[in-house]
Amino acid sequence: MFSYILRRLGAVVLVLLGSTFLVYNLAAISGDPLEALRLSTEPNAALLLEMAIRDLQLDVPPPVRYFAWITGILGFSGTPTFGLTIGGTEVWDLLGLAIPISIRLVIIATILSVIIGISIGIVSALRQYSRFDYTITFFAFLFFSLPIFWVAVLLKQFAAIEFNDFLLEPVIGTNWMIGFSLFGGLFWGGILGGSKFRFWATFGIAFAVTFSTLFYISATGWLLTPSLGPVLITLMAIGIALGVTQLSNGVANRRALFTSLGVAALTPGFYFIMKPVFTTEFDGWLMLALATAALAVGAVAGILFGGDDRRAIARTGALTAFLSAGLIVLDRFMQSWNEYYNNEWVFGRPIATVGDSTIDLEGDFWISGIDGFTHLLLPTAALMLISVAGYVRYSRASLLEVLNQDYIRTARAKGLNERTVIMRHAFRNSLIPLTTIMAFDFAGVIGGAIITERVFAWRGMGTLFNDGLAAFDLNLVMGVILITSISALLFNLIADLVYAALDPRIRVTK
Repeated sequence: MFSYILRRLGAVVLVLLGSTFLVYNLAAISGDPLEALRLSTEPNAALLLEMAIRDLQLDVPPPVRYFAWITGILGFSGTPTFGLTIGGTEVWDLLGLAIPISIRLVIIATILSVIIGISIGIVSALRQYSRFDYTITFFAFLFFSLPIFWVAVLLKQFAAIEFNDFLLEPVIGTNWMIGFSLFGGLFWGGILGGSKFRFWATFGIAFAVTFSTLFYISATGWLLTPSLGPVLITLMAIGIALGVTQLSNGVANRRALFTSLGVAALTPGFYFIMKPVFTTEFDGWLMLALATAALAVGAVAGILFGGDDRRAIARTGALTAFLSAGLIVLDRFMQSWNEYYNNEWVFGRPIATVGDSTIDLEGDFWISGIDGFTHLLLPTAALMLISVAGYVRYSRASLLEVLNQDYIRTARAKGLNERTVIMRHAFRNSLIPLTTIMAFDFAGVIGGAIITERVFAWRGMGTLFNDGLAAFDLNLVMGVILITSISALLFNLIADLVYAALDPRIRVTK
């Protein structure tokens, strides 16, 4: 394995050298970065032109200049440097500010797309040719065909500008309540419904629950002072416990079920215990400690009460505890929403349309977290809608192919229940082709982020790339390309290594 990783890293280096050499030379001959200076009538234009040519080495042929650029990055000529922009700024200084912004957007969008897309795709495959499957297939093809810039503009208009206007007087009209309730009824009826009676029964319950929820939200002004409260948190924790148990061990496994429900039952107690901890001094390190403690509590409960299957039940308990603790943290963030909404720098328009943070906003951990969420919401959603559609189709097709294999029929013939067949046999093997898609999709998300950042005025890698192209700033463009290329190639390397973990039949030759 070690020798394989070394060979792959060597291939990555060769691909980077070849691709950057071609792009550098093509970009160098695509335009003149000093055109405006050459046409200038200023008295010192000639001197400035001569200085720019010397600083940017424009009197050197592009192939030779490329090797000077790459050796400068590697530090062969002294301190490693990405070169200077046309304005004389260090490229690395700009990249250092932009990389965290873009990585935050791309990583979050990729992780959410994978989780949501694969989950929906699996359900669609298990309910092949059902109402749900046809509906998901239609929307998957619809979103997959939409251009990213158009989706971003629509989200900016309807999910931000008009929603912010709605929050000025958050009263939901009866027609909207009925419309959303009909959609909710059809959605859950399509997922859970089987026979006509079951479909319409599910439709009626979902319609009533959705209508009642919207009526409560509208009547109480919940959108301006949102909260979950201990009762709702407890009910949601129980739902999480049942869902996690069903997916991991099956509710027929009484030890797993009682362990997860026991962990969920601790949630209201921790809700009140954490109240004095969730102060204005709370920070990210305490959040990490809380997450670790939640995982530890769930895992210990699984080990103590798991019996012979304690390892699997410990994972179930840990996941249940982690998600239940997340509900408590979410409630605390929601309690700070009204303070954030009324902040003088937010201006009563909390869903942001410009930038990655609110300028001059001052606040504690909770206010900063809400601000980060509101700025991430729309760009992440724009990137997700396109990626999720692809994962839905790929995961559905992959799982259907695996379900037709001989070893799946053998597992069913041995008497294994359907949950075990799907989760422990089919699902793992269906992820093998998806691993390749994830690696390529990461590069695609980076490309989409270039457009999305421009729409939402984020100062990330995409904005730097656009600025570099507009000014024919070769060093700036190549700096962005090099970083994104390294990221994409590393994800492909990770995908190759994940193959061996997912499928023991795959062996890496020495």
